[in-house]
Amino acid sequence: MARRTMRRMVGATAWPWARATRSLSLSAINDNRIIMSPPLVTLDLPEIWTPPDSHDCNPLPQRNCSNLQTATVIDGKSIAEEIRSGIDKEVRRMKESIRKVPGLAVILVGERRDSQTYVRNKIKACEEVGIKSIVTEFADGCTEDEVLNALSNYNQDSSINGILVQLPLPQHLDEGKILDAVSLEKDVDGFHPLNIGNLAMRGREPLFIPCTPKGCIELLIRSGVEIMGKNAVVIGRSNIVGLPTSLLLQRHHATVSIVHALTKNPEQITSEADIVIAAAGVANLVRGSWLKPGAVVLDVGTCPVDVSVDPSCEYGYRLMGDVCYEEAMRLASVITPVPGGVGPMTVAMLLSNTLDSAKRAYGFT
Repeated sequence: MARRTMRRMVGATAWPWARATRSLSLSAINDNRIIMSPPLVTLDLPEIWTPPDSHDCNPLPQRNCSNLQTATVIDGKSIAEEIRSGIDKEVRRMKESIRKVPGLAVILVGERRDSQTYVRNKIKACEEVGIKSIVTEFADGCTEDEVLNALSNYNQDSSINGILVQLPLPQHLDEGKILDAVSLEKDVDGFHPLNIGNLAMRGREPLFIPCTPKGCIELLIRSGVEIMGKNAVVIGRSNIVGLPTSLLLQRHHATVSIVHALTKNPEQITSEADIVIAAAGVANLVRGSWLKPGAVVLDVGTCPVDVSVDPSCEYGYRLMGDVCYEEAMRLASVITPVPGGVGPMTVAMLLSNTLDSAKRAYGFT
């Protein structure tokens, strides 16, 4: 008797749901679709942040706090130099043992000044540690086939262990297609779908981890910051930084939230985080009111802000981060500056990935 009553109750409760399901099924059949959810790429929206009203920061945080402090500043430049010193020794050992050195090829498309500067810095860093480097430059109006042909040549060149396509590319080029064409074994930027996929899956090991996220984790570990079990917020969800950083934090057992341009209450979400990694590309987006006292803050943003009226700025602009540094200094326990924080680590991780690729290719241990 009890069983029969329960069945009637379930049936009565389930009926409206079943009717709705039947309606959805009929709708799906009528437009020749079985699954109603759309392709994921159709959900992609432009990541347009609303910048703060002012680039100015206050010397004090916007909320009262009884335990104001001064954050410990992570010197990314000195940590990167230490890593590069180790790479230099390994490259010398490789050259002496097997008469080979790692090789990095860079493809630069267009004449963006920032991209040209980044490439120059990477080539200079290669020279300093003994890594062979070569750059192929294309004009803004080059064809996709020209870039793909250059990639094909580098893929087949056994002296090249790493290939880097400097981003962003001009809009007429298919970025996904070009990145997919990089050999998995030479994808030292870590952007190949298989590398990102293996980064996302437990029990899998990517051949390469993207350089900036890898540099962020290295900074945390070398600074004695505990990641396991901590609440982490990544601000920004780009394929280059935000997405792989969130995946890497999860692999290190953090509980991760992603804040993006369409997030409601980003300030509230971020203010609950033990670790904040800002990678939105919006100067001074993260104010003191966004931070929990004692939070660890890594600022990936490098935003050139026009300060042509300031005679102390040689180039007419100042690099600023996503985080309002003056306010964050009074709340955070640990923080990275801009410049001199995450940036040097990105280059160091590129060199490290290239060395690892060469060791793997040559069977050198």
